[in-house]
Amino acid sequence: MRPVALLQHDATQRPGFLLDFLHDLGVPTVILSPDEGDAVPRDAADFSGIALLGSEHSVNEPLGWIHDECSLVLDAMAGNIPVLGHCFGAQLMARALGAPVRRHACPDIGWRSLKATPHAQDLFGAGHDIVAFNWHHETFGIPAGAQRTLFGTHCLNKGFRIGPHLAFQCHFEVTPEIIQAWCQRGQAELDRVAGPSVQQADDILARMGTELPRLRASAVRVYRHWAAQLPGVRGLRDIRGIQGNF
Repeated sequence: MRPVALLQHDATQRPGFLLDFLHDLGVPTVILSPDEGDAVPRDAADFSGIALLGSEHSVNEPLGWIHDECSLVLDAMAGNIPVLGHCFGAQLMARALGAPVRRHACPDIGWRSLKATPHAQDLFGAGHDIVAFNWHHETFGIPAGAQRTLFGTHCLNKGFRIGPHLAFQCHFEVTPEIIQAWCQRGQAELDRVAGPSVQQADDILARMGTELPRLRASAVRVYRHWAAQLPGVRGLRDIRGIQGNF
């Protein structure tokens, strides 16, 4: 089976639970860091799927690797190779598809209860709050032909889907270690921002024991659905039985 390419853009925002889930499923992976000099693949057909992770950068910055990743996304979509984006990765997918990415009215940082749209009932079920972790200053428009999947109180566009491709303006991949490192590294940023959509580090960490298991349940559903689109997965293991490492 061809590997899934995990494009990481930040030492803190690493693949975390997504990597664990794919490994539990027996899916090979390769981690690339374009912002640190790794070449962005030119041919998406070398991979069974493409996953794009978070970043401190804006997708609107004139950086060569961002342009190359947009090209990779379009190549993957043209070849029906599933793409998954978290936060910056979702914004990059939106930008590649011609939707605007702009500064949000306020930062969205911390734990959030989100709502699923009718287009995401197969992902999250009906009538359930979806817990996600957030740390972003920008937001995307919904690309032409895509469907909004998630929305929140402080940010309308929290997710979209188009064919087998899923994009989320939030993080399902976080682990306790990632959240702790993020809060430590982001303390100066948290000191500068405030408002109803910003939680401080102490609050984020205090709620982790309650919120992370709920987030993990949503992550399993999302990753199981996305991985089921990868060629060769069903020959590896019954994906319905994959629960992930809680």
